[in-house]
Amino acid sequence: MKPSFFGSREDLSIVLRDLGRLMPVVTAMALVSLFVPIVFHEGYAIVPLVLTAGVAAALGLCLYLPFRGAPEPQLRHAMVSAALAWLVIPAFGALPFLLTALWAKGGATAANLAAFRDPANAFFESVSAFTGTGLSVAARPDLLPHTLQWWRSFAEWIGGIGVVVVVLSILSGPRPGAALYSMYYAEARSDRILPTIRSTVRTMWWILLLFTAVSMALQWRLGTPIWQAANHAMTAVATGGFSVTAPEVAPYGNVGVMIVLMVSMLAGAISFAVHYATLGGGWRKLLFDYQTRVYFVFVLVGIVALALENLSALGPLAAFRDGAFHFVSAATTTGFQTGALATWSETAKLTLAAGMFIGGAAGSTAGGVKIIRLIVLLKGLQWRFRQILSPRRAVIPFRIGGTIVDDEDVGARLEDAALMMFLWIAFIGIGIVVLLHSTPPQFTLADIMLEVASAQGNAGLSTGITGPQMALAGKMALCFNMWVGRLEIIPVLMLLRSLFTRRR
Repeated sequence: MKPSFFGSREDLSIVLRDLGRLMPVVTAMALVSLFVPIVFHEGYAIVPLVLTAGVAAALGLCLYLPFRGAPEPQLRHAMVSAALAWLVIPAFGALPFLLTALWAKGGATAANLAAFRDPANAFFESVSAFTGTGLSVAARPDLLPHTLQWWRSFAEWIGGIGVVVVVLSILSGPRPGAALYSMYYAEARSDRILPTIRSTVRTMWWILLLFTAVSMALQWRLGTPIWQAANHAMTAVATGGFSVTAPEVAPYGNVGVMIVLMVSMLAGAISFAVHYATLGGGWRKLLFDYQTRVYFVFVLVGIVALALENLSALGPLAAFRDGAFHFVSAATTTGFQTGALATWSETAKLTLAAGMFIGGAAGSTAGGVKIIRLIVLLKGLQWRFRQILSPRRAVIPFRIGGTIVDDEDVGARLEDAALMMFLWIAFIGIGIVVLLHSTPPQFTLADIMLEVASAQGNAGLSTGITGPQMALAGKMALCFNMWVGRLEIIPVLMLLRSLFTRRR
């Protein structure tokens, strides 16, 4: 028996070195964000950002310099590093919330920041931001300082593309392709747009920037103030959902803006590879991708189901408008909402929960278990029935769209999809049990199921359970669900295995 993963000096040095490489993300974000308190005359927020940048940079150097000669990571190292990074970076990302709340003195500003004087609330908000979830303990996000409004949106935008992807896009010097791919894959990404990982992540960047700029320009053209347009463009395309208005996007009363946001959310939930092909070959390329076509059908069916469920309560026009906006918000795992979902029927809440459970396309900024896994399982069920009903020696191809999957790969594809579905349901179940024991009795089981599905699907729709009044156990449970959902569970299990087992 060998020592545990963290008992091995080489393994530990690789993980610590790579964590040190990732810490500059927080430093750069804090320094870039300094323009906000300067422009909006929020001097009390400058020192918190400077301290955040300095502390993150110091930790990064302390982790990187002693271990900079460590070997390049293998997949197991990359998964452990990614799992730890998605805890450590949100922990440092909580500092602007906590320090700004402590630094602000008196008046309405300090009162609106009171919740963030609790480190648990600051950590929750940061985890929600970086994982692109959008659940918030801020009672009035519209009354937060501009600096924290920006920090929440900026964290969701960076988190949408992935903190590891951010680092991969700026790493200098030659690095082995296998090491780059290990880090890329560990952050729940596998699609390559171009032959190399470096070119792939840089392409992802310019696509994200393009869509954000277009969304912001369209919202501004339709009458949205530029500050709101910028923040909502960032959080819509990154499928994060934090808003700078209250309640959410409802104050606009502008159907055009809602349509722009819906298109922005759908764009964020479609694979970067599909966007690249579409931008290079015309819009028809968008529908050539089988996963994208099925996803559009899934969204359309969900919109119709939700509209029909709300028909008697809201009337035809409002039922379709709100059904379309909220199901797109759920299925893209964005989390924008225009009203109180607590008043909706149990069936409507479970419909939204189903949308957040499935989520968007693989290779996108969206969360959820991903539509491609549902496709594989349904195709597998169809394939198995055809095998049973066909002659024993008949060859039954396994098709996904127009592609025939090799016989050697069928088992692996079905195993991956089934395992992920099982683990996803299991961890949602854990979250539901915790919230059942820590949530006030006025919330129903459907409320709790929606909240947990929202957290693990990195969506952000809420029935009102999430807030500063939540029990600590409930906050930490939802943080755990957000964490495992963003990483698609396997890196988290790899970290837990590394902590509690010995290597053979």
